Amino acid sequence: MKDESYWWYIILQAKADLEEVFYYLAQASGSIGSEISIDQDDIRAKLYYRSDKGIDEWVERVLPLIEGFKGISVCGTGKEEWQPWLKWHKEAFPPLEVGKRLVVLAPWHKDEVPSGRIPIYIEPGSAFGTGYHASTQIALELLERHLKPESRVLDVGTGSGILAIAALKLGASSVVARDLDPAVAEEVRKNVMLNDITSGLKLEIADGTRGFDDTVDLVIANILYEPLVSMLDSFKRVLDEDGLIILSGLLFKEREPFVSEMGRSGFYAVEELVKEDWWGVVASCKAR
Repeated sequence: MKDESYWWYIILQAKADLEEVFYYLAQASGSIGSEISIDQDDIRAKLYYRSDKGIDEWVERVLPLIEGFKGISVCGTGKEEWQPWLKWHKEAFPPLEVGKRLVVLAPWHKDEVPSGRIPIYIEPGSAFGTGYHASTQIALELLERHLKPESRVLDVGTGSGILAIAALKLGASSVVARDLDPAVAEEVRKNVMLNDITSGLKLEIADGTRGFDDTVDLVIANILYEPLVSMLDSFKRVLDEDGLIILSGLLFKEREPFVSEMGRSGFYAVEELVKEDWWGVVASCKAR
C-alpha cells in the first residue's frame, strides 16, 4: 500500500428500509467496513476504503452502483485515522465455513484451515466478493452442490475472483472469469496467487457474455437484478445442452419477477437458496 495512515470514507444517504442494499453496495464497491445509522425515516451508510487509491477513484466505483437504486445519493466524503481500525479489520474476517466443504479465509488465517475443508483465500476489502456477504455464500453453496468434475465454467462479474477460484478448487477443468471493471484484474491475480492456482483460469475484462463464442457447462453470476435479467438470453446461448446457471445477488423480494423472467428466457428453476434477505437460484434449460 502507498499509505496506511488513514482510510477514506464515503457517506451514502437514502430513505429507511435500504439497510441490506447499503451492505451490498459496500461489498460491491470494495469497502473494508461500514457503519449504518438510522434517523427516523432516513438512513446513512459510512463506507470505508483503503488509502492505496484516491478518494475520487472510490467515488467513481460507487456512483455507477447506486444508479440501480432510487433515492440513494452520496452526501459526503472524507478520511479517518487508520490506527483504531487495524485490529477491527483483521478480526472482522475470521475463517468462514460455507456449505459442507468450503472455508473462506483472509491470508493471515492460512494456518487455521478446519480439517476436511477446502480453503479459499481472499484478501478482504478489494473487489466485490469477500465471502462474508450472504449473496456470495449463496453462490458458493450452490456451486459446491452443482458443479460437476471437469466442468467448463463462465464466471460473469467475477469481482475478487472468489467464485472462479472456488470452482477450480472444487474440480472445474477451466474457468473464464469476466468483469467489466479493469480495476478487478490486480485483485483477481492477487487472490489467484494466494490460492496457488497456476492454470485453468482465464481473466477477461469484458461486458457479460459479449464476444464470448465458446460453450460452457456452467455459468455463475453474483450481480444485481437488472443486469442478470438483461443477460438471461445470452446465458442460454453459451450454455451446453445440459448446462446450468447459478445466479445470486438478488433480494428475496425480487424472486417472483425474476422467476418469471427466467421462464420467458426458457429456464427452469432446479434449486433455490435463501440467506437473510438474499436469494439465489440454480436453473436449467430443461425441466427436471
